Amino acid sequence: MFRVRGVRAAAAAAVLGTAIALTGCSSDDPLGEEDRSESSGDAIVVGSQAYYSNEIVAEIYAQALEGAGHEVERRFSIGQRDAYMPEVEGGAITLFPEYTGNLLQYFDPETAARSPEDVYAALQEALPGGLTVLDQASATDQDSYTVTREFADANALTTIADLAGVSETLTLGGPPELAERPYGPTGLEETYGVQVEFSATGDTTVEDLLAGTVNVANVYTADPRIQTEDLVVLEDPESLFLASNVVPLVSESVAGDIADVVNAVSAALTPEGLVALNVQSTVDQASTPDIASQWLADNGLG
Repeated sequence: MFRVRGVRAAAAAAVLGTAIALTGCSSDDPLGEEDRSESSGDAIVVGSQAYYSNEIVAEIYAQALEGAGHEVERRFSIGQRDAYMPEVEGGAITLFPEYTGNLLQYFDPETAARSPEDVYAALQEALPGGLTVLDQASATDQDSYTVTREFADANALTTIADLAGVSETLTLGGPPELAERPYGPTGLEETYGVQVEFSATGDTTVEDLLAGTVNVANVYTADPRIQTEDLVVLEDPESLFLASNVVPLVSESVAGDIADVVNAVSAALTPEGLVALNVQSTVDQASTPDIASQWLADNGLG
């Protein structure tokens, strides 16, 4: 059910069991035996990954468009990027919630862009003909360095750079491969002057953070435990991490018709808001349509 990208396994595994149980947040094979070579008539065909958070955003797009009078067809829970991208490039799916940094790396693996603005600009250049992106949201689903609220308050932490002023030994927790990632301990010291010890916490990274085994953790920014455990995501002003903002990937043929509606969704979708949506799915076990409908109403878009 999860999009495991880079070191995503640590965050994904912790909520996997819950997500599988959420029948309201998953779909049967949406493609079935139908012709997948093109969309149905004038309908906007909205796709999603087999990942509950991505499906929620897709459903928000779908309901917003329906509310604006568009005919919408849903093709959810398709799988990973290699599975759905041919459908998007071929026009069978005309709108898909994506993530800027990861999508950029899909088309341009050697990109040096890191900041939200640079990544978004580079993505527009890297997309193949026939595809474009609408406005990116401030909501992200990407690596972060995260601490407990108690640790942040005790050490006046707002940004990653603030860690350099912490007097006690810093121990960074994350999956084993983080030790060699460019944004791991070496990148942390080179970019921010922050020295850390490293602990390969794997699937228990958040649990280790809460237990105090580590005091800094590599957590994805859309992890619902950021809300439920009152964690603090440290800001990354030097763009140590690749920015990966939620962004609508669309066929150029429909972009002009749906831009106003979908851009309004992006403008309202915040980092905290995306986490809250994920909490409703994994903790409250609300259905995807109900989550989307309530979010649209709460943001004056329903």
